[in-house]
Amino acid sequence: MLEKIIEIIAGQLTVESSTISESSSFKEDLGADSLELFELIMAVEEEYDIEIPSEDLNTMETVGDLITYLKNKGVE
Repeated sequence: MLEKIIEIIAGQLTVESSTISESSSFKEDLGADSLELFELIMAVEEEYDIEIPSEDLNTMETVGDLITYLKNKGVE
C-alpha cells in the first residue's frame, strides 16, 4: 500500500516519489496546502473506493497517518 500511496502523493503534489516516506508531513515536508491536501484525499478515495469524512482529515498529518487510517478502515 505504501508504494501506491507514494505514487498518488507524488502525482498530486508534484514531488519526487523518492522524497516521500511514511514519516513525511503533508504540510511541512511535502508543502501541501489545504486545497492540495483535499485533492490528494479525493484521489485516495477514488483509488481505494472509500469515503474519508473531512473531519478525519485533521488526524492525518503524515503519510503514515493516512496509511494507518486506511488500514483501520479495512483497506489493504
